[in-house]
Amino acid sequence: MEIASLTDLRQIYEQPTELSVRKELDHCDKHCRDFIGRSPFVAVSTSDADGWPDVSPRGDAPGFISVVEDKVLHLPDRPGNNRLDSFQNIIANPRIALLFLVPGRLETLRVNGTARLLTDPALLARHAVRNRPARAVVEITARSVYFQCGKAVVRSAVWQKERWPSLDGLATFAEALADQIKGIDKPEVETRLETSYRDKLY
Repeated sequence: MEIASLTDLRQIYEQPTELSVRKELDHCDKHCRDFIGRSPFVAVSTSDADGWPDVSPRGDAPGFISVVEDKVLHLPDRPGNNRLDSFQNIIANPRIALLFLVPGRLETLRVNGTARLLTDPALLARHAVRNRPARAVVEITARSVYFQCGKAVVRSAVWQKERWPSLDGLATFAEALADQIKGIDKPEVETRLETSYRDKLY
């Protein structure tokens, strides 16, 4: 049976608890700031003008995303594949959502709001790593900020190495790309990846 209306939905799911409703903020308080300051990884969700969604990983040293005001965050951009899916989406549709992770912590932090792309030289220089400035900075204005309980992380056991699945038989990135892209072989992909990971992180 398909759930096709809110009435159908609420016949299956109870109303949200008081805590899950009241925990939502419109800004980053000290606890959110502390969590963001320890996070080395965030999933960034955007969508294009037609609403088609995209999720992109971003990672760097803990605290690479800065909270510059209670409602304003800065996310520096580093070299990538230049598809620019997220950035094209932001230009077409400024709505954005971020999910912050801190290794070893069960809970996550969600920040939803709007975004714009900045290229002020002083700002880019402020986010330099290894003397290489950021290529751009995503400025996020928060509208909804709240901690997500850790049930998903508990069920996935993502921080428990002894419960990780075996990688035996799983194709490497290079093997998969060589199979998926005609005219390119595994050694060539491996060479490109090695160069990129070694020389093009910043």
